[in-house]
Order: sequence, then C-alpha cells, then structure tokens
Amino acid sequence: MFSFRTTPLEDQMDKALAEGRVGCFCTQGSWDPDKGRYVYEIFRERGNLAALFMPDERGKVPGTGHISFSLEEVRGLDAVVVEVQDAGSRYFNYSGDLFRLMDLMKSLEDDAPSIYIVDHVNPAGRAVEGTMPSSPGEPHMPKAAHRHGLTLGELANLYHSEIGAKYPLHVISASVTAAGKQIMPWTIPPAPDIPGLFTCDMYSGGVLWSCTNITPGIGTARPYEFIGAPFVKTGSYEPLPVPAGVLMRPCTFTPFCGRYAGEECSGYQIILEPGAEYHSLMHTLHLMRYFRERYSRFELEGEFASRLADPVLFSYVEGTCTAGEMRDHVKVEEQKWIRKAKKYLLYDDQPYRIK
Repeated sequence: MFSFRTTPLEDQMDKALAEGRVGCFCTQGSWDPDKGRYVYEIFRERGNLAALFMPDERGKVPGTGHISFSLEEVRGLDAVVVEVQDAGSRYFNYSGDLFRLMDLMKSLEDDAPSIYIVDHVNPAGRAVEGTMPSSPGEPHMPKAAHRHGLTLGELANLYHSEIGAKYPLHVISASVTAAGKQIMPWTIPPAPDIPGLFTCDMYSGGVLWSCTNITPGIGTARPYEFIGAPFVKTGSYEPLPVPAGVLMRPCTFTPFCGRYAGEECSGYQIILEPGAEYHSLMHTLHLMRYFRERYSRFELEGEFASRLADPVLFSYVEGTCTAGEMRDHVKVEEQKWIRKAKKYLLYDDQPYRIK
C-alpha cells in the first residue's frame, strides 16, 4: 500500500499516528521553522513517542555517521515517521540507513509498522549523474543512478517496490513540509560533512575520493570542494581535466580530522562558475584517471568498486577503457535511469541529464 499525502504530518488522522506507538527516524533537518520544534516533539507532546532514532555523534568522516536501530526496537511499533534530508546521491549514509530499516521492517512481515516519510526537496536538484548498479554494490543500495535526481520519498517508493515490501508506505509532500517552504534544503546541514550550498553538487563524485588515498577535503571548511594529498604536486603546467564552467585553484590545506589529519596536503579547490551545471561523477573519474597516470602512489582502496558498482566506470579509472567509451556508457545509462525513475515521481518537475 502506498499513499502520497498533501497535508502536513500533524494533520494526518491515521490511528497509528494519533494513538499508536510511534518511532521517529530523523536527523537535525527534521526541525520545523514555523513551529520551532522537531518532528519527534509532536508525538512526545501526544504521549505516544515510543522510540527515537537519530545519528550518533560521529559523522565528520564519510562512512562513520549512521542512525542506529535494532529489530527489537522496531518490533511493536505501529508507525515509523522518517524525516531525513537526503543529499541527492544513492550512497548518502542516512538514506542508506533508511533503506536498511526498510529491509528490516520487511522481515517483520504482518507485524511491521507503517512508515511515513516527511519529504524534502532534493538539494542536488533534478540533475542525474551516472549509472544504476551493474555489479555487486553496497548493501541496502537502491538500483538508482549515482546522483538520482529524486526526493527521498520518491526514492523510498522505488526501494519499497524493489524489495517487494507489503507494509504501508506514506509520503508527506515536500510542498507542505515547513522546512521545504521556508528555508533552503542545505540551510540545516544534511550531515556534518555537507556544510553548504555547493556541497551536494560535489557529493556524487566527490565522496568516491574517500575510497582512495586522496582526501576530498574532509576535515576542512570545504569538503568535496578540496581534493589533495601530501604527495600531490600542483602547478600551472599541470594538464588537469577541467570541464567547461569549472575552475581548479591550486591550494594547500591541513585537515583537522580524517585522512591526513594534521598533515599539509597539496591539491585543488573545485570552483563552479555562476550558472554552471557540474557532472561531479564524470569529472571525478577523469581526475582519478589523471592522478593514477601521474602518481605511482595513487591507490584505490576499500569499497571503491562496490560504491561505484559499475565495471565500465571502474575500467576507465584503471586505464582499460577510453574516455569516449565511458562517456557513451554513462549517457545510455542515464537515459535508462530517467525512464525508470518516471514511474516513481511525485512532483511535476522532471529529472534530466547534464549535457
């Protein structure tokens, strides 16, 4: 069962919300600027808040901050209210935690609670980048493009269908969510490593650097805008791949946490010119290919292949696929994803490719 609701959460008359045991699965973005309260305070005031799931205190480094929960904490709930500001990429930690929750709820079968998602505008917009997973990917990952162009409610609707879940899924429209009407979606940082206006435009490709020995500026004021390492050498002679509308400023920075904490790194700040549309994934792969050919010390690490989840893109970074082959592959796959995504759209504006 699926429904799309066009009145605010607190106006919903469902018995599960009014009288049942409610769990709230949320982040700091669940603050209502109109009422000056967080979503869970609605149910605390009603006296039926039974569980609260929020991020732990880590999270400055990608892969470390999560929303924890257990089967026993979810069992016995009548409703789970979700309000998470997604970052627009399929591997965003807190969205992945939601999909993990949805998988767990499926295991409860007829005893699973209903799930209510208070939707938000996607801060990365409707632009699409990359491919759907075609090789073993990270667990609880929807079959969506790297930058999916959907809201979290739309993506959860897709995932609910993909896993064959039977429990009710209800999405509260972003157009009636106070945060969506009164403040921009990046005003309250979606996560500690996503501090500002441009971060989500950089995230879909930039977070892949975390699976290499080049840091994407984690532990600086500009994560995913800075890239570098102690072994990188910068200079005006460097033939860096730079797409139209993008500037690469040579710079140094010293992260205060994460990889190379306390060490000076040389690298670049990625600067977008006003109005430029940035294909972060494509640019990141071009840069990785460049660094691999330029520096013998450059390494792909850990979960890079599973996060990328595409053998063609991986082979391009490894040097066994041409730029033209990679570009053609991405174009075809983005078109496939847009056709698939249309089935799950809840709003009038449409996902589109960056040309």
